[in-house]
Amino acid sequence: MRILTVMTAISVPLSFLTGLNGMNFGHMPELAWRYGYFMLLGMMLALVAGMLYMFRPKRWLEASPAF
Repeated sequence: MRILTVMTAISVPLSFLTGLNGMNFGHMPELAWRYGYFMLLGMMLALVAGMLYMFRPKRWLEASPAF
């Protein structure tokens, strides 16, 4: 159950950022920036790395032993 929680905690913010930037708005400043797409990818990578860094000390990434 912990593994599913971690997978959900990582995928939900990424889905939100993807959905937000996938909308056809003309007033989003990052759409006009030259490196806006790469900044979004970097932010998503940093978000995943930060969550993995947070979950590893709690030992949530290890599979539980079978009974």
